[in-house]
Amino acid sequence: MRPISPHWFPQLTAAPGLPFKAATPSTDRPSGRASALDLHEEISEPLLRVEELRVSFEGAGPAVDAVRGISFDISQGEVFAIVGESGSGKSVTARTLVGLAGNRARVEAKRLELAGRDGAPVDLSSVPPDAWRRLRGREIGFVLQDALSSLDPLRKIGREVAEPIFAHGLVPGAQVPERVKELLVEAGIADPKHVIAQYPHELSGGLRQRALIASALAGRPRLLIADEPTTALDVSLQQQVLSVFSGLARAGHAVLLITHDLAVVAQIADRIAIMQKGQIVETGTARDVLLAPRHDYTKRLLGAVPSAKTRGRRLASPPGEKQVNVHQANVDPQAKPIIEVRNVSLAFTRPDGSRHDAVKDVSLKLYPGETFGIVGESGSGKTTLGKLVLALTKPQHGEILLKGEDWSTAREKSRRVRRSVIQTITQDPFGSFDPRFDVARIIEQPLRVATTLNRAGRRLRIASLLQMVGLEQDLSSRRGSELSGGQRQRVAIAQALAAEPEVLVCDEPVSALDVTTQAQVLDLLSDLQRRLGLAMIFISHDLRVVQHLCHRIAVMKDGRIVEMGTVEEIFGIRMSCWLPCRKLPAR
Repeated sequence: MRPISPHWFPQLTAAPGLPFKAATPSTDRPSGRASALDLHEEISEPLLRVEELRVSFEGAGPAVDAVRGISFDISQGEVFAIVGESGSGKSVTARTLVGLAGNRARVEAKRLELAGRDGAPVDLSSVPPDAWRRLRGREIGFVLQDALSSLDPLRKIGREVAEPIFAHGLVPGAQVPERVKELLVEAGIADPKHVIAQYPHELSGGLRQRALIASALAGRPRLLIADEPTTALDVSLQQQVLSVFSGLARAGHAVLLITHDLAVVAQIADRIAIMQKGQIVETGTARDVLLAPRHDYTKRLLGAVPSAKTRGRRLASPPGEKQVNVHQANVDPQAKPIIEVRNVSLAFTRPDGSRHDAVKDVSLKLYPGETFGIVGESGSGKTTLGKLVLALTKPQHGEILLKGEDWSTAREKSRRVRRSVIQTITQDPFGSFDPRFDVARIIEQPLRVATTLNRAGRRLRIASLLQMVGLEQDLSSRRGSELSGGQRQRVAIAQALAAEPEVLVCDEPVSALDVTTQAQVLDLLSDLQRRLGLAMIFISHDLRVVQHLCHRIAVMKDGRIVEMGTVEEIFGIRMSCWLPCRKLPAR
């Protein structure tokens, strides 16, 4: 079978030593867009000009310098990307540009200007609050990463998207409902009439993110700032959202893209700035930065990208370290499956009364020591299947066996005894942590339920678990809000391992992490599996991650498994059945 093409880089393909290689000039621009680099050279005055921007936060202790003297500009028709790890200062930069740095922030800049419609520049460093309300949405649009906390939980999506339309008087009132539907379709939502009537908590992560993008697009802003806009989206939906951004650039708008996803910037960015510790360490065209990186930090980012070449290897290994093949785990296909899903189905009723088959006649087996990947588009049923495996939801048809015994329909008392056998790692650990609890108490919860350890024994076990996941002991007294994204994910892993489970169900555990933190967490999961003999169900929309990590894969679409096999088998066939937006190039 032929290996699958690295189609997550449509304009840059694999090359020896790097995950990218320059494509032919005819495919260099996404969606047939003329090069914004030419526009950038032709326009004398950029739309946005930033010179020597500094942002610090003052509190009880010493001031924290989050952004330290960065400079860049963005022209009309250009997509400019800022890439960096969590904590590099890229999101603080984005918030500062829309006046949302916070009350404790001290903002200084030699120049922080947005070109005015009348030709006179607007000094963004001195805009009063009431003027910001007129600028946001109409002149500068802002798409946040965390759609669930950004959308009003008490308002339906239709009202949320309509708010900027009413606020800026963009269309007559009678035309607002139709305009809302158009915006949702433009953001990649094929069935807007159902989404309009739903609350944010009733939507998948991908649908929430697209609704947030639709709201930001409502005012047709001249500058759109998108902070990690595709984190929760699968590869095909990413293409729909990125095509929206490309369309804005074609129409003469400017897009500032904040992301840690190098695959995204390879597809859409004209120029890239790499941020580290509040400073821009490298900048240039997408081709120059991705194919000929100059700074060591940029090279490290590129080296941490999972791919077919990294399969079986550690992603975050220091140079010269001996590589261990993580796929040499003892997976015995002749062994009895630890999880067996037999013809499971589950349907939901939509608000309008119609039926939605979330999972339809699904069967699979998970063996001890195996990593089984479940991939598919947003809404394909993969997360619902994960909930069924965890017995958080009962199937309407079929059954699930855990170690050969009934699991999905067993009585609660019977399931409680075996609950320590199977645990979960969620996509959003921060949302699953009690905000009142510190790290020690978060990890202690399953120890109280699943073990007979006394208080002293639990403290020792907590210390051991923190060491196991690579966290310092002094973090045990911190709350979730005081941790970075990578630290929270490690705490979630420690909590899941507390009861010494045999199975982990990992639902998008690295999708919100930057590329280097993602590499560390993937290495950690591989190490723990090899050391503890864990079986894992790994749910993801990221093909690179499952190709790197998993032994077998099931591909889901519309609630069904449409393909199943080893990684070599799945990535050796064309998957156009579940990637409708991608036409895979022949090798």
